Amino acid sequence: MSEKAIAVKAQKVEEIADQFKDAASAVVVDARGLTVAQSTDLRHQLREEGVVLEVIKNKILTRAAEKAGYAELNDIFAGPSAVAFSNDDAVAPARILKKFADANEALQIKGGVVDGNIASLDDINKYASLPSREGLLGQLMAEFQFSIRSFAYAVKAVSDKLEVEGGATTEATPEEAPAAEEAATDAE
Repeated sequence: MSEKAIAVKAQKVEEIADQFKDAASAVVVDARGLTVAQSTDLRHQLREEGVVLEVIKNKILTRAAEKAGYAELNDIFAGPSAVAFSNDDAVAPARILKKFADANEALQIKGGVVDGNIASLDDINKYASLPSREGLLGQLMAEFQFSIRSFAYAVKAVSDKLEVEGGATTEATPEEAPAAEEAATDAE
């Protein structure tokens, strides 16, 4: 093998090792048997979520994983391997690949790395069941809105109760609401 070829392979090992280090997650799959149309569809779905799928030789993967500190992955680098790297959403590759593998038996998930930890096939399947980052943020916002809405309803209910009892104004501020509520219960 020429020195030029060795240098090119060494550079590729460095690049893949850096991708492993920088990635929020990297999921290894065997994509043997996918048609060109299926492969194109899979890459399109991954790209929409900011995930890059690369087919990489096992020898390069083995060296890159060792260099990145993930030598435990070397057992899954058997047969053709492709790796889905995501730098932003740790769950996206697992979710997309699991959904695609369920619909296409030719795609086999082998394992990977999620948030710096080695993930088995079972771990990948668990991560795949989690909602996307946007979904989690939406759930969090709904919880905040629910709390604020509940507080507003409580303040309004106290205000309405005081108004019905005939003694208080409806202009109580949120700081005055607990005192007004206490006064209303003392009056009873």
